[in-house]
Amino acid sequence: MNGAWILLVVIAGIAVTAVASRRDLQAPLVLVAVGALVSFAPGLPRLELDPDIILGVVLPPLLYSSALRFSVPTFRQYLPSILRLGIYAVLVTAFVVAWTVSAMMATLTFGAALALGAVVAPTDAVSAVAVGQRLGLPKRVIAVLTGEGLVNDATALTLFTVAISAVTGTHILADSPFLFFLYEVAGGIAVGLVLAYAVHLIRARMYDSPLETVLGLVLPFAAYLAAEELHASGVLAVVAAGLFIGHRATEVSVSTRLQERAVWKSVDVVLETFVFAYMGLQLRFVLDEVRDSGADLRLALLGAVVILLVVMIVRPAWGLLHWGRRALVRRAGSERLGRDQLNFREHVVVSWAGMRGVVTLAAAGGVPVVVASGAAFPGREMIQISALVVAIGTLLIQGATMPWLIRRLDVTDPYERLRTEEQMTVARRISAESSDRVLTELATHPPDGVDPEIYDKLLAKARKSLRSRQEAETVEDTAEDAGTRLAALFDDIRRASLQARRQALIDARDRGELDDEILRDVLESLDIDEAAVEERIRRRRRDDGARRRDDGVQR
Repeated sequence: MNGAWILLVVIAGIAVTAVASRRDLQAPLVLVAVGALVSFAPGLPRLELDPDIILGVVLPPLLYSSALRFSVPTFRQYLPSILRLGIYAVLVTAFVVAWTVSAMMATLTFGAALALGAVVAPTDAVSAVAVGQRLGLPKRVIAVLTGEGLVNDATALTLFTVAISAVTGTHILADSPFLFFLYEVAGGIAVGLVLAYAVHLIRARMYDSPLETVLGLVLPFAAYLAAEELHASGVLAVVAAGLFIGHRATEVSVSTRLQERAVWKSVDVVLETFVFAYMGLQLRFVLDEVRDSGADLRLALLGAVVILLVVMIVRPAWGLLHWGRRALVRRAGSERLGRDQLNFREHVVVSWAGMRGVVTLAAAGGVPVVVASGAAFPGREMIQISALVVAIGTLLIQGATMPWLIRRLDVTDPYERLRTEEQMTVARRISAESSDRVLTELATHPPDGVDPEIYDKLLAKARKSLRSRQEAETVEDTAEDAGTRLAALFDDIRRASLQARRQALIDARDRGELDDEILRDVLESLDIDEAAVEERIRRRRRDDGARRRDDGVQR
């Protein structure tokens, strides 16, 4: 039954997303709101997934897709800000929530309160990044939010495991929480990198784009499950694998790159649509659970709202504390800290981008019903309702006000636009120089059996075709009309030039002359051009093969 309902939710969610996008609304907010309202429909059965399904099936492809698109040099550049939010802010939020809950509910152990803190601590940057990109947030802000989203889930889930083991009396791999965290991090990263390297080696020898794409689809699930089997962080395994494969994507075939871009965009749409709709659909049933447990629903809701307020306050307070500390050090004349990666307005935006998502709901669902002694897990209903209220509340409050805040603070960076234009100029110069170099080399070694004068004309047409896609199509039609032999020569020339451009741009990225984001944008355009050339070459070979077979039959 659940399978049919999942498909119906996805279909309905896609329809709602389409309407929201057409009306320029934030699709995640609309999906959560519609799902919450629909959950109160009479007779509606509960769509409930096992937490292991959410963490092992839904989360890995979402994380992997984000990591594929994320630049490794950018990740290294903003690593201090990413770790400050992805590790320290998560721990601070979890402990502040735990102390608050312990003060409100004297009967709740600190371990159970800390489990609740770990559940509501990690943020989900999907909606914040989508809004930020649409409203022109600086790339460094988008990078910090995206990088945080790749790291904070591992921190929260590790703390959650430690807290649950303390309450239930179960044993974890290392008695020291610090050693356990180090093992989770090191083990997860190692598993992800080993599997990604193996997949990269296999794909380099396959020469079959559909199979390569399928292997890429399997990788995040394999990385997550393998790491979890070793009691390491499956989240970090997926992130490490995605960063590695994304950075080495320039080494796979053009058709594979094009296929993967389209496939992962579709996967993202389906999963994100389902996640936000699923969050809203849980509202009525979680309220019913709390009521059926005998707890006072009003008090539980009041406590959940208090936790929501604490969660929404802690992150901005932590961000402002960091900014104030650095400002005091700078006023004291110390240069030890160096220049901050974000300015004050950008810190405010990042601090307010604290929306929670699927990990919060999945972790709450993973709280056991009973402990080792057979007693009920203390405060389980409070954890359930708090997770839902925090997830929906942060999405509807912070998510809805994010566009207003970004416009109000006017955090767009004109210098970043100039930097992008300069980098695009560098990319065009590198592309032009590499093309001229290849065409010059080809001019000195014309193929056997081709008139040098005609070959020079082909090279001149190739130079013209590389200026724009429209001119390329005109020149290609002219070459086709001139004959199969000349058309094949022209395609070979153009393919050699495009491949030289790609390699020159990659080398410039590796030398630090070109930003990785600019490289990826330029390569997408080159991939389209090269794919068109490769398709014409394949079509011509098929036609030649068919023609030879027909000639053989006639003879």
